Amino acid sequence: MTDPIADMLARIKNACQRLFRTVDIPASKVKANILRVLIKEGYVSDYDEVVDAGRSILRVTLRYYDGKPVINVLDRVSKLSCRRYSSLKKIRPFFNGFGVYVLSTSKGVMSDAEAREKNVGGEILCRVY
Repeated sequence: MTDPIADMLARIKNACQRLFRTVDIPASKVKANILRVLIKEGYVSDYDEVVDAGRSILRVTLRYYDGKPVINVLDRVSKLSCRRYSSLKKIRPFFNGFGVYVLSTSKGVMSDAEAREKNVGGEILCRVY
């Protein structure tokens, strides 16, 4: 696996399309921080770190509203071949302000709204709507 964050996003997106209740993802600190942002923004219900056969996995509980997934768009913006960095002024609202960019900044992984509050820019990891 060359891009673990893209793998995580693909697993979540596929599980939402199949209406699964939970999805298992190999654990890492960056993935856990991205999931914390998704929980805070209301796109994912919860996650637990579980040890299965000696390996740590993140068991993510997905969120649905009226039987439909809350996540409609979940895309990787910054890729291994082409990193996308942005200053605070260049970060435009996604989907007329209803969507969220997840950024990796010098102060940690956060949403675009939180980055505006803290006045920091960084690498745009993904976008969610």
